[in-house]
Amino acid sequence: MNYLAHILLSGENLDRQVGGLLGDFVKGPLKGQYPGEVEMGITLHRKIDVYTDAQAEVQQLVQTFPGQWRRYAGIVIDISFDHILATRWADYHELDIDTYCQRFYRHLQTCQPWLPERAQHFSHRAADIRWLQSYADNKLIPKMLNHVGQRLSRPQALGEAWRALDNQREALDQAFVTTMDKLLAYTHKLHDEPTPERSIRR
Repeated sequence: MNYLAHILLSGENLDRQVGGLLGDFVKGPLKGQYPGEVEMGITLHRKIDVYTDAQAEVQQLVQTFPGQWRRYAGIVIDISFDHILATRWADYHELDIDTYCQRFYRHLQTCQPWLPERAQHFSHRAADIRWLQSYADNKLIPKMLNHVGQRLSRPQALGEAWRALDNQREALDQAFVTTMDKLLAYTHKLHDEPTPERSIRR
């Protein structure tokens, strides 16, 4: 799962949604440097990643990738799942995707003083370019993948790997629906866990 799915799966608490985003930017142990709900969201993000990778549907998708792309399959699948979520958003939330995302962007701006540098870059640009909503545009997915691929230690044209999934769209859609249903049930249980009693000044 990528940014959009992690934010959705974080629940309705806006701080926890920020943590869902920051799971891609914050590494290592959490030591109270972020608000409690944010750290809960980061922890949830990490659990979601482990849970998703373990699902049979996801593992089967990985095996469909041509050999040269298989090691990058996880990245491609994550972004493709966000693409499907954006196109089917009404199935998963009562707010339309633009209203939902704009609400998140506004809250993210209030967190600027303590956001990691890369997350600040996201925060500065996301609303203007409709970053999360743009996952719905099928034509943009190869460009997004190529951008990610250029940040790898050995840059890769990951946009070419998109064809490996887009050519089997029915299987991809089914894997997404099954995995998302499991994740919604899984995270519903995790949201009942107690929140760490920590806070920081904003």
